Amino acid sequence: MAERDALFATAGSGLARIRTGPRTTFVLALVLVAVVTAILNLDTSVFFLTPVLLHLARARRRSELPYLYGAVFMSNAASLFLPGSNLTNLIVLHHERASGVVFLSRMWAAAIAATVVTIALLVLVFRRELGEPRPEEDFEPAAPRLGIGVLAVAAATVLVLALSAPALPVLAVGIAAVLLARVPWARLQAAIDVRLLAGLFALAVALGSLGRAWGGPERLLESLGRWQTAAFGALASIGLNNLPAAVLLTPDPPPHPRALLLGLNLGPNLAVTGSLSALLWLRVARSLGARPSARLYSQLGLLIVPLSLGAAVATLWLVAPGRL
Repeated sequence: MAERDALFATAGSGLARIRTGPRTTFVLALVLVAVVTAILNLDTSVFFLTPVLLHLARARRRSELPYLYGAVFMSNAASLFLPGSNLTNLIVLHHERASGVVFLSRMWAAAIAATVVTIALLVLVFRRELGEPRPEEDFEPAAPRLGIGVLAVAAATVLVLALSAPALPVLAVGIAAVLLARVPWARLQAAIDVRLLAGLFALAVALGSLGRAWGGPERLLESLGRWQTAAFGALASIGLNNLPAAVLLTPDPPPHPRALLLGLNLGPNLAVTGSLSALLWLRVARSLGARPSARLYSQLGLLIVPLSLGAAVATLWLVAPGRL
């Protein structure tokens, strides 16, 4: 619904009209991804902003690579700001029942550190592609309209910030928006891969049952320090996918919940198997004629994840050492 009200297209065309250098434009595009991720969820960001960023690159006659990989890496990196930014946030910290404002007050430092480091590394890695002078085309302007999508986004944001358990109210807002706007079933199917979601759900249920019946994961986490917990969370995310891994590892509160959360959220940047957002990104990018590479994804992740994860853990330890 936000897409139908032209929120994403307006943001993209606004970026394209700004007469800044290629690196500044790229940074602004990544900031847009971070904001949408924080407010609407990283899967929403990947699904709707990957086309916007690719369109921006093509309009500016720039290499698509920075924008293509920037969309997914920034979505994962910026998913630490609010509970609804990433479902793993709700799973790992469900014992605390904190509102969005409280969650933000505890995680903002780590989220900003991960976001800033990821942006800096992407600019560094793609410095050659971003520095090539090329002629630009005019970008077709777009303007938002005050419709159901805009109102639903505003309502969902308020609910996430104000409530300690916003999932069902936000779901109700989404369903009401879709019904009121009479969104075609084909459009819903295009946005939701039912088979993929069903498979992840089944795996999560199975691993959640295993985690409750078997104390092995709990004992393992109790033996790890905060840095080791963060690294283990990152490896678990790419081995199992971060959602099933979160369910397996947190039937009871872990000793270092935020360190684990940092690993589960940032670890998926190591491999496309790590998160639903990366799998959605592959699908969307291919549908737009781009050529995403799982190999290049992991090569970039081997640089970005250790540094962004290290910065997030260190920042959270400095700001709030007792909350790791």
